[in-house]
Amino acid sequence: MNIKEIKELVKMLDGTDITEFSMENEGSKVVIKKGISGQMPVIPQMGSYQYPVITQLPASSPTTPQETSSVEDKSEGLGPNQVLIVAPMVGTFYRSSSPEAEPYAQINQMVEAGQVVCIIEAMKLMNEIESEWKGKIVEILVDNAHPVEYGQPLMVLEKV
Repeated sequence: MNIKEIKELVKMLDGTDITEFSMENEGSKVVIKKGISGQMPVIPQMGSYQYPVITQLPASSPTTPQETSSVEDKSEGLGPNQVLIVAPMVGTFYRSSSPEAEPYAQINQMVEAGQVVCIIEAMKLMNEIESEWKGKIVEILVDNAHPVEYGQPLMVLEKV
């Protein structure tokens, strides 16, 4: 089973009441577990895909952006059409699929809604992070191959 099939399976299970799903196929086993309210979330053994969390906060008066990792602090310097692409999970941030490959997104590059802009590696799984809107990458806030935390701003996108 390849990663695309696993992602489709996770999407199909995402609006259901199913809390655990297990499947064996051609020598591989996939187990997907969803957390139950009031309990610690269960980390899936393989195949969990999460969508990016993109936050748009109201812009305040123009200030000098500070080097900080919180969404609130970084959002203060955003323009009216700018949004933050934030990490949906803890992991390692990568701008490309391999060290030799071109980055998914670069500063001043136009991206489409649904286009992959980076990868976060978590538990040896590569999770593609997609843009929710069409726009231009204004700033990349994290260095390649550096750890990121849940909710940490990764990029600033100016919607068009």
